[in-house]
Amino acid sequence: QVQLVESGGGLVQAGGSLRLSCAASGRTYAMGWFRQAPGKEREFVAAISRYGGKDYADSVKDRFTISRDNAKNTVSLQMNSLKPDDTAVYYCAADPKGVVVTAKLAEYAYWGQGTQVTVSS
Repeated sequence: QVQLVESGGGLVQAGGSLRLSCAASGRTYAMGWFRQAPGKEREFVAAISRYGGKDYADSVKDRFTISRDNAKNTVSLQMNSLKPDDTAVYYCAADPKGVVVTAKLAEYAYWGQGTQVTVSS
């Protein structure tokens, strides 16, 4: 059973920064971050393949950076210039296929418990 453990959420003022981290058990996967705001569907934020290929949602490009440490089996999401619209529960997810990066929620077989990010105006 794959376990994903997220950390790093919290409350920050608009324009501030937060860094989310996710530790995965088992082998190396493609990893993604998704978020879900109250009353909205879960949406793609960023993803990174096993080999470092990356993809971002248009809404976070140039503000968020995804990175990974394969030796530690961790993935991080550095979030800068945060906006109130970024407020959501952020979920780490793992795609066992791992080779290509994907924004498709259905491709991710494993999910973390989520961590709350709140951006105040």
